[in-house]
Amino acid sequence: MRITVRTKQHPHDDAPDTADAFDRLCTLKDGPERRAVRDEIVQAWLPMAERIAVRFRGRGESLEDLCQVAALGLVKAVDRYDPVRGNAFESYAVPTITGEIKRHFRDHMWVLHVPRRVQDLRNRVRSASKDLSQEVSGHSPTVAEIAEYAHLSEEDVLVGMEALDCFSTLSLDAELQGSDDGFSLGDALGGPDIGFDLVVDRESVKPCLRALPERERTILYLRFFRGMTQSRIAQQLGISQMHVSRLISGCCARLRDEMLTEPDEMLTEPDEMLTEPV
Repeated sequence: MRITVRTKQHPHDDAPDTADAFDRLCTLKDGPERRAVRDEIVQAWLPMAERIAVRFRGRGESLEDLCQVAALGLVKAVDRYDPVRGNAFESYAVPTITGEIKRHFRDHMWVLHVPRRVQDLRNRVRSASKDLSQEVSGHSPTVAEIAEYAHLSEEDVLVGMEALDCFSTLSLDAELQGSDDGFSLGDALGGPDIGFDLVVDRESVKPCLRALPERERTILYLRFFRGMTQSRIAQQLGISQMHVSRLISGCCARLRDEMLTEPDEMLTEPDEMLTEPV
């Protein structure tokens, strides 16, 4: 079967006339002959599919991969098209191919998963910013200008602008903008804060501290919260420095043993040990 290319003016100059081929395809059962006719139709419309793919280049995907996705969309359009409905194949194939490419970007190109609504906002904001950049001079389009142009709220524009950074990510070894000393993004990341572990330990030891005799609690308070030496503590309490040392060592050993046998649960009783004993 010979497929001809239209010579009259058409949205696509290379749009072929495949009406007879589709009529024949509908009459054939699955087999070599039907597959041959199907392949001829696909080959005839492939230039149009590639032209649609070109519209999406420059968005982080290679043109070759975009053409492959467009070809897949074309095959789906050929398989699903029903000439009995009276619509031209082109009017059905164009949105099918375009939708296949958009799904490819949505499902495979986003580094971070975001809802479809946010993806749509990102695309509208990106398109509006591009158009406004050609109309305004002297400054980048503002949030208010983009919102008015795209018929969005300023809040939606801000959401779309944040989503612009979700399409791709930087390596932790990438040098930060404005850095002259090789300072990378990884250098700006924080590390574990031992202060959080200290809070847990202090909360867990409170009940054990309250169980100590008053003199032992006073000694621990003076030593670890007031920073007094053992000699000064001994002088204040009227006991020997050696006795103070033995009491501190014994209390610490007792607290350590009790902490190791206590169940792991956060205790939130009122803080009494962290105040100065009366």
